Amino acid sequence: MRAITQNTLGGPEVLHVAEVERPEPLLTEVLVRVHAAGVNPVDYKTREGGGMQGVLGTPPFILGWDVSGVVEEIGFGVHTLEVGDEVYGMPWFPRAASAYAEYVTAPARQFAKKPANLSHAEAAALPLAGLTAWQILTAAAELQHGQRVLIHAAGGGVGHLAVQLAKNLGAHVIGTASKAKHDWLLSIGADEVIDYQTTAVETATGDLDLVVDLIGSETTLDQSIKVLKPGGLLVAVPSGTSPELLAKAATAGVRVRPFLVEPDGHALGEIAVLVEHGEVQVEVEQTFPLADAAEAHRRMATGRTQGKLVLDVTA
Repeated sequence: MRAITQNTLGGPEVLHVAEVERPEPLLTEVLVRVHAAGVNPVDYKTREGGGMQGVLGTPPFILGWDVSGVVEEIGFGVHTLEVGDEVYGMPWFPRAASAYAEYVTAPARQFAKKPANLSHAEAAALPLAGLTAWQILTAAAELQHGQRVLIHAAGGGVGHLAVQLAKNLGAHVIGTASKAKHDWLLSIGADEVIDYQTTAVETATGDLDLVVDLIGSETTLDQSIKVLKPGGLLVAVPSGTSPELLAKAATAGVRVRPFLVEPDGHALGEIAVLVEHGEVQVEVEQTFPLADAAEAHRRMATGRTQGKLVLDVTA
């Protein structure tokens, strides 16, 4: 099968198309013919030697965790899926799923039926970002109706889904984004949008119950602590926590916790229902042929995407 592999760590140029052996499903696993694979910041960070590279080990390896495709074969013990089912998922994370390939295998319960109203490209944009937003809001933060939440980088892959899911949970949703994304974010559920390029966040809002920091810079972390009310929670996604951050939070009387997403086929099923009912939409800025994975990584690394980037594995 075709796959995008890398033999060394480095820039986008290390990604190349290769022929590799097709995986075979083990007990309770399914073989999925991949139609599309989502591209996430963790992908290019891992390619460079950060991200999940410590989990994947040294190259060669195949990047990618977001997949949408069709079940082609099932292993013994699979009861939730059948051959021919259209599915989507984020299998194995943070271990290698090798999604930049024509086939993947994984436990059946790490997949869910693809939302019927989405293309494979749209569905492939959803698992990692959608599960990240879902698990932060429902599990890490236990967001309640009427609470006030700020989402840094609201126009990105995780951010635009977090806006919609937080709104669906009844929160007052504030996002930070460049001015060009404001109208779009307001149209999908944001109550307020702050232009981080021209406005200091701590002067534009406050008394917040939750801040979801999807940037992780020293600036956004400091801003987040300042705008939380006493007892409020900062979920620090890319940065995690440090002794210095924990000390600042304690001094301010707020809480802070790191976060890492995990596979969850059941939650993907619940997200699919919201998508099919029109309560959540996924934004795909651009789709690239599989062979153009390097170009997709260059675009992702700009940090200026609106929604998600996707690889068309059938192209």
